[in-house]
Amino acid sequence: MNLSLPPGGILIGIGTDLIEVERVRGVLERQGERFIARVFTEEERSYCASMAHPYKHYAARFAAKEAVSKCFSTGIGAELGWRSVSIYHGERKQPLVRLDEKGEALLRHVGATHVHVSLSHTETMALAMAVLVDARPRS
Repeated sequence: MNLSLPPGGILIGIGTDLIEVERVRGVLERQGERFIARVFTEEERSYCASMAHPYKHYAARFAAKEAVSKCFSTGIGAELGWRSVSIYHGERKQPLVRLDEKGEALLRHVGATHVHVSLSHTETMALAMAVLVDARPRS
């Protein structure tokens, strides 16, 4: 088992988001597939749909997308779309971030090499924290 930590480096940006799980559940009930297709990638949809209470996992991923957008200081919009950020799991089930071309371009533009994310949720709240780091070797 690989127990090494992700690359450290110079902190470029930090973002966090906290959302009420019930808020996401309500949007899912009202808008259903329209909301899911607009906000979440296929890999996120597949993961969340496989869970007993998908809305909790959608809420955590929604918070993660907001946290990542705050790292970049852009919010969700022209520079970074909802589906520009996808949360998936690594070999130890740790949450990882996959960026689309737009997100990768923004990552390079701000001088970062990695996005790290941490997620948590309870019955009522979902929280995400994200950081941008530049992990290039320094001489």
